[in-house]
Amino acid sequence: MKKYLILLSSVLVIGCASDERYEDLNKDPNNPTEVSADALFTASAKSLFDQMESTNVNTNVYRLFAQYWTETTYIDESNYDLNTRNIPANHFSEMYRDVLYDLKDAKSKVNSDNKIAMISVLEVYTWQQLVDTFGDIPYSEALKGSEAPTPSYDDAQTIYEDLIVRINDAINQFSITGESGFTSADVIYGGDINQWLKFANSVKLKLAMRIADVAALSTLSQTNAEQAVAAGVFTSNSDNATISYETSPPNTNPLWVDLVQSGRSDFVIANTLVDYMNTLSDPRRAAYFDDNLGAGTYVGGPYGDNNSFPSYTHINDMIQAPDFRGVLLDFSEVEFLLAEASERGYAVGGTAETHYNAGITASMEDWGVSTIDATAYLLNPSVAYTTATGTWREKIGFQFWLAMYNRGFEGWSIYRKYDAPVMNTAAVSLLPVPKRYTYPLNEQTLNLTNYTAAAAAIGGDELATPIFWDVN
Repeated sequence: MKKYLILLSSVLVIGCASDERYEDLNKDPNNPTEVSADALFTASAKSLFDQMESTNVNTNVYRLFAQYWTETTYIDESNYDLNTRNIPANHFSEMYRDVLYDLKDAKSKVNSDNKIAMISVLEVYTWQQLVDTFGDIPYSEALKGSEAPTPSYDDAQTIYEDLIVRINDAINQFSITGESGFTSADVIYGGDINQWLKFANSVKLKLAMRIADVAALSTLSQTNAEQAVAAGVFTSNSDNATISYETSPPNTNPLWVDLVQSGRSDFVIANTLVDYMNTLSDPRRAAYFDDNLGAGTYVGGPYGDNNSFPSYTHINDMIQAPDFRGVLLDFSEVEFLLAEASERGYAVGGTAETHYNAGITASMEDWGVSTIDATAYLLNPSVAYTTATGTWREKIGFQFWLAMYNRGFEGWSIYRKYDAPVMNTAAVSLLPVPKRYTYPLNEQTLNLTNYTAAAAAIGGDELATPIFWDVN
């Protein structure tokens, strides 16, 4: 169940709250009850989807960092000001408190191997997201309550190596013939263990490919990528890890809450994205964008500028529907990862070109583009793998970025890893795209010693400090 207690700091969330106090958050004082593992698993999964889907500028600015969207009246976030609204602390606490803590609690209440494995997959996904956002984070001492009230920060690379161990353990723990996992409580696959195995292997592939540029981890990357593919990753959009939101509150897509229910007009499509897609006559424009400027007319707002809402292209109504699906990982993402793996000589089957084409095609299909239009797009010399300009990193990275529209975190991560596409400088701050979120300000007050050590270890708590895997 969702906890509405507003905690004073991320440190209190991660470290100071004892197990007993945490349990108290899940109890109605007038109707005491034990929260079931099923309820906790559902709550944690929904919280994870909600946080990744949201466009509330207090909690999630990834679509801005990926330069898919830009702002109108208030432009601090598109100019990379994270501290005015305390965005890092809000994200930090949401992921630790409402996702990881609930998952930990759920795991303590079950003894089914399949349930434990399902929980573990979501834990690994969440930990990777936190590392990719901040770098070094509280990990080994996190979620321990009064045992570690001021948790130390673990090295990001070391965390990644442990996450690969954990995802392998989860994969090995799944049993097709064993006791069932979560069923009705599973808002992703409804208890289908075969689908969870594909999801787990796809998460493993994602972990493996994220570290592919790190020389010391190249063997680890190749071994685990090849194992994941051999065991079975996503093979179609029907495998996508999604949630079905509802048409009425409180289980609507957060985008509807922020874009429609709020009655606000805070975002337009960024010129960064529109200009690239216009140049290629990309058929996904009709699905990504609204036609408020006229049929087939798309004009993006200058990124980071104070844009007039009526003057620029709006977000498509489909994306703003209350029941528009949420996504954690999809087939298109898997295919672009396989394209990179092929270029690196990993034994994953197919060629870089076939996987690149499959990634684009999967995105087109997912957004409702016709087969005829998708085929024509692939034949465009500026799109076709053999004739498009740039290195393999630039070609894969660019089309990967286009496909991850509305998944801002992945779009931002793609840019950081592949250094593609070329992004705009924020109009007012004149800053380049950040490499990471800075740490929550409250860490400097309540966990100063460990914060200081972590900042020094990563080379400074700055927007421009890269995550360990961002080596190019």
